Amino acid sequence: MTLDQIICGDNVEVLSTLPDECINLVVTSPPYDDLRTYGGHSWDFTGVARELARVLKPGGVIVWVVADATVNGSETLTSMRQAIHFKDVCGLNVHDTMIYEKAGTGACGSNLAYWQTWEYAFVLCKGKPASVNRLKVQNLSAGEKTTPRTVMKGNRDSGRVRTVEDEGVRANIWRYNVNKHGMENTGHPAPFPIALAKDHVASWSKPGDVILDPFAGSGTTLKAAKELNRHWLGIEVNPAYVEICHKRLAQDVLKLEDVK
Repeated sequence: MTLDQIICGDNVEVLSTLPDECINLVVTSPPYDDLRTYGGHSWDFTGVARELARVLKPGGVIVWVVADATVNGSETLTSMRQAIHFKDVCGLNVHDTMIYEKAGTGACGSNLAYWQTWEYAFVLCKGKPASVNRLKVQNLSAGEKTTPRTVMKGNRDSGRVRTVEDEGVRANIWRYNVNKHGMENTGHPAPFPIALAKDHVASWSKPGDVILDPFAGSGTTLKAAKELNRHWLGIEVNPAYVEICHKRLAQDVLKLEDVK
């Protein structure tokens, strides 16, 4: 299997040529319902899900970033059906249901509902994750804290002192700036932030692992994998987007030895 490349073609057909259990991590964002045409190309969810489950290594993870269209006043719930299919049909665990919160979108959605500012990031796993590197953030309440204790007759003593660490594990709602100042202009109609991709690559893999994006788009996941010293493999059906990927990934880096 040749790595560190972007393949132009139908993702189910390309995936079917890969060997079993060869991928450590998938980070991808498939087309949401019929919100965009992406050059008029269609895709087969059940085929993609089947092939991703097959090529995923034991302990491998899929990060599936997805949202729903609203049709005739109702959200389609396609994203939930996809997550259930991965679990019930493909046999993967729903390791976490995370939220990708988009800051800077402005007014987005229906005037009859609250503004839409987030998408699902389903973290699916074949068994127990092989790599878990939970990212940390600054604790706003860092330092020594005193917890009062109630004693007899309602009086309080000085209590115990505990230390809140400077950093703590992030919660599972991740917020990113998606306005023009927080996003790279890639020429793709629906890119996601490079920081989102890098945070998931860092969380669920280690250097040298193989990262796949079967809906490569503008190559954001591939770029994140490359910058974090992982192998990468992208599949994209639209030749125009493949060219965008090539341009973004053209910068030379230290190549890892191909995995055969």
